[in-house]
Amino acid sequence: MPVPIRRLFVALTLCCALLAGATACGSATDDATQDTAAVVAAAAAATPSPSTSAERQKFAKTRFVANAGLAAGATYQWIVKPWKAGKFKKGASGRRFALIKAGLAGAFAYNRLKAATKNAKGDPTLSKAVAPLSAGIDSLKDLPSKLRKGDSTDATAGSFDDIINKVKDAGKSAGAEVTDKVPSAGQLAGG
Repeated sequence: MPVPIRRLFVALTLCCALLAGATACGSATDDATQDTAAVVAAAAAATPSPSTSAERQKFAKTRFVANAGLAAGATYQWIVKPWKAGKFKKGASGRRFALIKAGLAGAFAYNRLKAATKNAKGDPTLSKAVAPLSAGIDSLKDLPSKLRKGDSTDATAGSFDDIINKVKDAGKSAGAEVTDKVPSAGQLAGG
C-alpha cells in the first residue's frame, strides 16, 4: 500500500529536526577548541618548506632537461622532419598545414627554451654551459612567424635545428643529457 507523500515529508522533517537538536546539545567550548586545533594543524601542514640549495640545483637540472627535451621534440617532429621531407617547398602537398604546425612548434620551442635557460641558472655548471646560447635562443623569437608565412623556411628550420643541437650539447657537457620528448597537440597549442 503506497504511503502518502505528506507523511514521508513530515517523517523526514522530524528526523532532521531531531538530528540537528542532538548535535547542538554538545559542549560548545570543546567543539570550538577542537575546530581551532584542526584549522591550525591544517595550516601548518599546508605551509611549504623551503628547499635546500642542493635540492634547487637537482630540480634545476631536471626542469632544464624536461623543458629542453620538449623543445627538441617539437622542433624535430614539426620543423626538422617536414623540412627534410620537402614539405616547406612551394607547391608541396600539405605545405600550408605543415607551415602552420611548424610555426606553432617554433613558438612552443622558443617558450620552452627560454624556460630551460631560466632553469639552467639554478645549477652553476649548467648555467656556464648554457650562457653562451642565450643570444641564439633570443634570435629564435621572430622565426615562428616567418615559418607561418613561409618566408625563408630552409634558413629558419636550419637555425632551429642548430640551436636545439647546441642546447643538447651544452646539457650533455654539464651532465644533463637532453632527449627528445614530442609534446602532445594540446601542449603545442597551449604554449
